[in-house]
Amino acid sequence: MHDTYESPLCSRYASKEMKYLFSDDKKFITWRKLWIALAKAEKELGLAITDEQIAEMEKYSETITYDVAIAKEKEVRHDVMSHVYAFGAQCKKAMPIIHLGATSCYVGDNADLLIMYEALDVIKSKLLSVMKLLTDFALQYKDMPTLGFTHFQAAQLTTVGKRASLWLHELYLDYENLEFLLSKKKLLGSKGTTGTQASFMELFEGDTEKVKRLDSRVAELMGYNAVYPVSGQTYSRKIDAQILNVLSGIAQSAYKFANDIRLLQHLKEIEEPFEKSQIGSSAMAYKRNPMRSERICALARFVLVDALNPAITASTQWFERTLDDSANKRLAVSEAFLATDAVLATYINVVDGLVVYPEVIKQHILKELPFMATENIMMDAVKKGGNRQELHEKIRVHSMKAGEQVKVYGKENDLVNRIAEDPSFNLTKEEILSVMKPENYVGRAPQQTEEFVKTYIEPILKENENLLGVKVELNV
Repeated sequence: MHDTYESPLCSRYASKEMKYLFSDDKKFITWRKLWIALAKAEKELGLAITDEQIAEMEKYSETITYDVAIAKEKEVRHDVMSHVYAFGAQCKKAMPIIHLGATSCYVGDNADLLIMYEALDVIKSKLLSVMKLLTDFALQYKDMPTLGFTHFQAAQLTTVGKRASLWLHELYLDYENLEFLLSKKKLLGSKGTTGTQASFMELFEGDTEKVKRLDSRVAELMGYNAVYPVSGQTYSRKIDAQILNVLSGIAQSAYKFANDIRLLQHLKEIEEPFEKSQIGSSAMAYKRNPMRSERICALARFVLVDALNPAITASTQWFERTLDDSANKRLAVSEAFLATDAVLATYINVVDGLVVYPEVIKQHILKELPFMATENIMMDAVKKGGNRQELHEKIRVHSMKAGEQVKVYGKENDLVNRIAEDPSFNLTKEEILSVMKPENYVGRAPQQTEEFVKTYIEPILKENENLLGVKVELNV
């Protein structure tokens, strides 16, 4: 439809698998599975529920009658009860026991948790795929010297691979946070209207052990081994905040990477992929704009801001339950996942096709290297009998004048010639140039890159080998 607003996250950016996870089909099918789990658990614990009723519910678990539910919701103004009614209309025998003893948040909150954790698994696989691509890139270019920058001013040399290890390290920190979150995942269980399980105590005639078992058994039937120990009607909204904080961390890392690529593309050192018939600019045909990296930044910025929503929601809940979380939560949580999914897909696409220009990188190094080599040049001159203090002052003066030639007059850096022509140094131009090998100025960058990958990244990639190699297709 072209006459109705549709979120660009759905029409342009997010993957089909992530869009499905936050679809109506996924939500309402999950609700029905939760109602089936509740009925099974209640039957196991002695309530008068038959196998025939459960079989009937299972038969229609994935056949959502939206027209019936929508019509009923217009009448009762309650989404859960309208779907209880629609399910019951299909399951005539099971109708009396659907949602027995439960409150709306039994299906709403448990389904939200199930879907969010399933979505985190999708995020995890894409995060790992980015990490694998960055690992390969870092190792490939671990020895290639490049200018380091502090304050975006030329500083000591590093290597292209070492810089990639910085991007990789940030994703490693995100992976640790994601794994911790997944290791602690729980469901709400069956807690009742204010979290006291009073309705279930009524159903089971005050049998505390059965009510406690119902809480855990529902989770087990849904594939979980733990529930939150206490709650109001809802699980703590801090959980949403914690989950979106992890997504925000991933967005921060991707944002940093994409900004660096945008700067490197300006320097013409490294470029993101550019397709054969891609148009960089509508006005300037020669331009190759870093539009994919810019997209990462734009969507990441959305996630960073969106992560504030559940934090505010968590802090403004009243007592055991208020409903002001609902409308905000529908938007904030789903869109954070969709946007993060799109960020990682674009990140995969960019890293998988990065283009490195070694000659440009080398040119930039050679323009700055004379300044960086002055300490080594001075030491060689001292070995030939020079006075360190006098030579230090002369190098300072020569450096200032060479810098002036570059910045004021737009000429080449002539520091090497100035030093070679100064008899105080007693060095030939060839001797000076022999000192200026870029690989001598990268410190332990190659070893640091290898050590980091071997110690921290390779064990993770090996452990999750089955999740690697996610293929992405950008819509636009």
